[in-house]
Amino acid sequence: MNAACRNANRLAEDAAALLESGRYPSALALAVLAIEEAGKISILRRLAIAMSESEWADAWKEYRSHTSKNAAWMLPAMVQSGARKLEDFRPLFQRDAEHPYLLDMLKQVSLYTDCLGRAHWSVPEEVVDEALARTIVSIARVLAGSPNHTEKEVALWVEHMAPAFASEDYDYMKQALLRWQSAMQASGLSSSQDNMEAFLGEGLQINWDHRHPDPPQPKVPHSRSTPH
Repeated sequence: MNAACRNANRLAEDAAALLESGRYPSALALAVLAIEEAGKISILRRLAIAMSESEWADAWKEYRSHTSKNAAWMLPAMVQSGARKLEDFRPLFQRDAEHPYLLDMLKQVSLYTDCLGRAHWSVPEEVVDEALARTIVSIARVLAGSPNHTEKEVALWVEHMAPAFASEDYDYMKQALLRWQSAMQASGLSSSQDNMEAFLGEGLQINWDHRHPDPPQPKVPHSRSTPH
């Protein structure tokens, strides 16, 4: 988890350097890779609580999937739109969500020329402009996180969250999250119990920094085949 965090930050910093050099397509592509690295954290948590061979295999399959790792990229846009509590963010991880495929498609058109749709030739410099690249790089830097995960944190996660995931009871899972956060606080690993309670209940109070770019609404040419 810490290795993924460190690498996500490295990629995000490299993307920012390319951005300031005017290399917008390459900056966007690296930023997407940073988002994918950061997305490994939640999947590694799932691996930690896998209770069967099939759950273990499913988690590893997600770990190898680009679209499974980039699902959180719309989180800043959802916060900007008013999302504040756990229920508000559930659409991020729905299996039929389109936004992971959009980001993966953006990565592809940032790296390669291709013939898309009805003989439309896609060229990275023509698809990715500064505004779009700056937005994705900003998101990558937000999601990269800090490499401060510990064995104790993961052990507490297994203790409190494994039974909740096994039950598939959403209310039970929320209570398990509170117990995990309380145990983290008691172990000196966290001091944000009030924030967790707000996140699961009435919602966090967030002052969004409107200096950040608006969430991207790119017009990407349709591929010869669907991203699914």
